[in-house]
Amino acid sequence: MPPEHHALERLQAWYVEQCDGEWEHEFGIEIDTLDNPGWRVEVQVKGTALENEPFSRTEVHRSEHDWVVCWTDTERGVFHAACGPRNLNEALPSFLHWAEDAHAPEP
Repeated sequence: MPPEHHALERLQAWYVEQCDGEWEHEFGIEIDTLDNPGWRVEVQVKGTALENEPFSRTEVHRSEHDWVVCWTDTERGVFHAACGPRNLNEALPSFLHWAEDAHAPEP
């Protein structure tokens, strides 16, 4: 099974790694729906190892309901994703690949 199928487990693992008794009281993860329809994901990375990691904005537009846009707001320390109604399983791995690549050991 591709790693994208385990996106929620991987997101949960990343969240647990950030929980230090303080971070989780101020920051977190929000997944919500959009009215166009679609999904919105906000991951607060302020106070994590990702806070100063560069992220290149990505945009994929296949059709009216098949699209994904991911970006970061460096001032607020937030990763954002917005996507079509069936693209959440594509949007979450965008964050996860960024987070996991930032922690990958150097070859």
